[in-house]
Amino acid sequence: MILFPNCKINLGLHILRKRSDGFHDIETFFYPFPLADAVEIIPSSKDGDLSIHLTTSGIPVAGNSESNLCVKAYNLLKRNYPQLLSVSIHLHKVIPSGAGLGGGSSNAAFTIKALNEIGQLNLSKERMAEYALKLGSDCPFFLINKPCFATGQGEQLEEYPIDLSEFNIMIVNPGIHVDTGKAFADIIPAIPSTSLKEIISQPIANWKNQLTNDFESSVFETYKEIAEIKTALYNLGAIYASMSGSGSTVYGIFEKDKTIAHSFPAHYFIKTSIG
Repeated sequence: MILFPNCKINLGLHILRKRSDGFHDIETFFYPFPLADAVEIIPSSKDGDLSIHLTTSGIPVAGNSESNLCVKAYNLLKRNYPQLLSVSIHLHKVIPSGAGLGGGSSNAAFTIKALNEIGQLNLSKERMAEYALKLGSDCPFFLINKPCFATGQGEQLEEYPIDLSEFNIMIVNPGIHVDTGKAFADIIPAIPSTSLKEIISQPIANWKNQLTNDFESSVFETYKEIAEIKTALYNLGAIYASMSGSGSTVYGIFEKDKTIAHSFPAHYFIKTSIG
């Protein structure tokens, strides 16, 4: 079975409060973006005690196999469903890591869906979402994979009719890895005066001065290069630009007929797609 786990961008992101369990309550809109990794999962014929064998290609994947979210997804299901077949997984990475795009979470969510089918586990969407949440706050979103308003840790999801298909979206990643834990530690949570739903319902031309990502202030202060990307996207004619998640990717939304003649450094990862 071959899967193509796509990434996401955040349209606005507010950190509302820190909870007693150490996590934070947020509100954001998750929007799917058509940049995808590739994951192949096949029944394993390898000898030995391992139930799962992982190989990778493409962008180098940090850490050992046991820390990979595809492997964690398999082991999570295997504990409750010991009949799950041994598998070999090959992951080809295209989505930059530590970039605020949810690539690892998407890999995990797609793996859960695939293993549910391969193993005939008959898991409900709700049950798969419970497993996904154990692997990452944004993992459950990728089981739905449609524009969603997200609250709680990001797991309380409401499908929402946002359509950016009449625009081009450019994502720019400078190859900087932003530590999500530190990004949260630098935030002072606050309830915004205007809800994201109210802002997102307005024309995109109004978003620039209202639709904000709370991580930007601290991340931009630490990494001036990321802040400069946002400025550059506006200079290129973006209607709206923002950092995605805790960074380091910044995206710009452009009119479809706009020619985007950028001059970003050659080592930057850049992808433009119809929304």
